[in-house]
Amino acid sequence: MWNEPSAGIAVSALDPDSVSRQPQPAVVDSVEPGSIGEELGFEPGDQLLSINGVRPRDLIDYRYLCVEEELHLEVRDAAGELHRVELEKDADDGLGLGFTEALFDGLRQCNNGCPFCFIDQQPPGRRGSLYLKDDDFRLSFLYGSYLTLTNLTEADWQRIEAQRLSPLYVSVHATEPELRARLLDNPRAGLLLDQLAWFAERDLQIHAQVVVCPGLNDGAALDRTLSDLSRFAGGEWPAVLSAAVVPVGLTRFRPADDGLVPVDPACARDVIARVEARQGQYRTELGTRFTWLSDEWYLIAGLPLPPRDDYEDLPQQENGVGSIRAFLEALDQATTDLPERVPHPRRCSWVVGRIVEQALKPVTDRLNGVDGVSLLLHGLPSPYWGQDQVVTGLLTGRDLIDGLQGRDLGEELLLPSVMLRQGQPVFLDDMDLDTLRAALPVPVRVVEGAADIVASVLGPSGESS
Repeated sequence: MWNEPSAGIAVSALDPDSVSRQPQPAVVDSVEPGSIGEELGFEPGDQLLSINGVRPRDLIDYRYLCVEEELHLEVRDAAGELHRVELEKDADDGLGLGFTEALFDGLRQCNNGCPFCFIDQQPPGRRGSLYLKDDDFRLSFLYGSYLTLTNLTEADWQRIEAQRLSPLYVSVHATEPELRARLLDNPRAGLLLDQLAWFAERDLQIHAQVVVCPGLNDGAALDRTLSDLSRFAGGEWPAVLSAAVVPVGLTRFRPADDGLVPVDPACARDVIARVEARQGQYRTELGTRFTWLSDEWYLIAGLPLPPRDDYEDLPQQENGVGSIRAFLEALDQATTDLPERVPHPRRCSWVVGRIVEQALKPVTDRLNGVDGVSLLLHGLPSPYWGQDQVVTGLLTGRDLIDGLQGRDLGEELLLPSVMLRQGQPVFLDDMDLDTLRAALPVPVRVVEGAADIVASVLGPSGESS
């Protein structure tokens, strides 16, 4: 069996005619001011070809290779000229380079056929990045994206162990082998419990998620899944650090015969009761609640969110577990010392997804208690996705234009940045921010978070960002 090197592929082993995955040069996107990279003269567009004779496959390899105190770099600049650079540095000093991609040998895409996959529930004809079904263990380690473990090769498992790529984030959905294989439409999905044992034997760790599909993996199946996962959650080095339970998201673009039904309030209340009962049990047995519900369950059920302490250290906040609670906490902090009045009357609007509208009313009322402030909160559905109760980040440009038509928007609209593609002013339906601004009768201000929202409500109208 061929064993991959601990990091990267030796330049001498690269074969441009091979059909196997070949890492491409790492293209520099940014250079940190004052960094070693800036001192060496790196510029955006430069290509890092190798480090000590090894070409990195991805950002992980790059970081491993840069730990060496003596580095021999091969670089091709934007003009095509080849440079060889030698340097000495401390082991913990990085080069300060950012790259256009995290993976230099391509994205590992999903080989499953989950009927509830949100990627497959989109209309055709949008930007290509919306249709990439990521199932790459490297992005899971780097950014916390979820993978299923179904497409890992023996070399991948070896690399996870050799480079200690932990924790990973794993979409479990069910632990009963036949049920998981059916949910993922992949016979390899039934190997999950053996794979969890593999992590446990090597002191490697994961965070798990369960997407609940009513009638398929809820009820007794959910009980079994959480029980199985909890068996790997004990000891000094638990293999499963946490388990997030989230509701399936369904759009109007899915096939009519997929057999899926949306989560309703009754289902939400049942799931909440099951998980909360286990939280108490696990807190006694494991010293942690271990399993958490995403905030959407409580909003769908019409129940108040748990207090902040119930989320412990927010192990899966990016998965919606405590994200709304943390946002409300940040809003509370930002509004603890409000002025009695503002020097200039301020009348503006704030648009959010309908599912969070009621949760945000108390802070809206608090801000409206300031003399001179009039804040209008608009919670919108998403006809684009066919969802009435939708989170803010899924609202599209067309949802905003249609949903805000005829509404009182005040003098300015506050638009949460979570609706836009990271780093680009584009919505999920490919509408750009300028198109939205041209369609609305008031200026649009993009707001980044709780403090920015409060400051925008209290401050005078300025140039919209």
